[in-house]
Amino acid sequence: MNRPHLSASSFDVHGKVAVLTFRRDDVRNELTGTGLIGDIVDTVKWCNGTRDISVLVLTGAGSAFSAGGNVKDMRDRAGAFAGSPAELESRYRRGIQQIPLALHAAEIATIAAVNGPAIGAGLDLACMCDIRIGSTHALLGETFINLGIIPGDGGAWFLQRILGYQRAAELTLTGRLVKAGEALELGLLLEVVEPNELLPTALRIAEMIASKPPITLRLTKRLLKLAQRQELPDFLDLCAAVQSVVQQTDDHLEAVNALLEKRQGRFDGH
Repeated sequence: MNRPHLSASSFDVHGKVAVLTFRRDDVRNELTGTGLIGDIVDTVKWCNGTRDISVLVLTGAGSAFSAGGNVKDMRDRAGAFAGSPAELESRYRRGIQQIPLALHAAEIATIAAVNGPAIGAGLDLACMCDIRIGSTHALLGETFINLGIIPGDGGAWFLQRILGYQRAAELTLTGRLVKAGEALELGLLLEVVEPNELLPTALRIAEMIASKPPITLRLTKRLLKLAQRQELPDFLDLCAAVQSVVQQTDDHLEAVNALLEKRQGRFDGH
C-alpha cells in the first residue's frame, strides 16, 4: 500500500510504529493554513488501512508541537477565517473538524509526543490521541476564549474526558497556559522528559504497544472508545462477542504459549 501523500510533514516507519512529524516550524506548525490537516487525516486513514502498523506517533519539528490556528489570518479574516457565517461553518466541518473525526476513528493506538507549545487546536490535537508524552519545553493551553472564539475543533469534548469537567472548565474558561510540570500533575501528560528523550520515550511506549497481538490491539482500542458512550449491559454483550472472536485467533494461542514458555510472542495478525 502506497504511503500517504504529505505536503507539510514527514513520515517514517519503525517496524509496526509510524511517526508523523509536522514540518512547518516557520509558522509554529499551525494547522489552518499549512496542509497539516490533510496530512494528519490521510495518515490516520493510511494506518487504518494497513495491518502492518499498530501505533501512530504525532510530533512536531522545531520549537512547537502546534500553535493551532493562524492568528494573523483571524485578524485579517483571511484564509480559513474568511467568508460569511455559512462559509465559515462549512470550512470548519470540511477542514479542521476532519482531524477529530479521523483520530476518533483511528483503529491504531495514537501517541502525541509534545515537543513544545501545544496551543488552542494544537492542545486539542494532543488530547485527541490516546497517550501524551511531553518534553520539558511543552506548554499547553486551551486558549480559544482569549481570542473571543470557542474550541471549534471539539476541544471541549476531549478535554473534559481527560481531566474531568471542573478542571476542563477552568482551563477552557480562563484560557491560561500550563507548563509541562503542571500538565503532568493534572494528568494531561503521561510523562515529561528532556527534549532529547522525547521521541525515544514515545517510541519505547509505542513499541511496547506494537508488540502485542495486532488484531486484539485494534479491537481493544475500539472497545476503549465504545466504553465512553455505551451503557454497561450493552458493552458487556459486545465484550462477550469480541472475546469469542479473539480467543479463536492463532495469536491468542501464541500469546498463551509464549507466557507459559517465558518467551516473547511472535504475532502475525491471524
